[in-house]
Amino acid sequence: MNVKNTITLSDRYLRYAERLVEDGQFPSIEKVVEAGIDELLRADQLTPEQNDAVTRMGDEIRRRMELPLDQWIPWDGESMAEEIKAKLDEMHKNRG
Repeated sequence: MNVKNTITLSDRYLRYAERLVEDGQFPSIEKVVEAGIDELLRADQLTPEQNDAVTRMGDEIRRRMELPLDQWIPWDGESMAEEIKAKLDEMHKNRG
């Protein structure tokens, strides 16, 4: 059931939400707000240990994204997928 409600957003949050809608990431500002609330609900469901791990992972990702481009590892999705498939095949072979 949907309930109509009115909220007030600061200029900063409204501009950001509008940009997400303009970029096609969300169909409406309402959906942007719902996504934020969903994220808070998921965080509430994590144990403190899980939440710490997720926070640390997010911190590490942000740290790595700030590295100069010459320190980034090149990404070749096809060869990476082949490596993962080979490792999974070997794991299944060792179990059987």
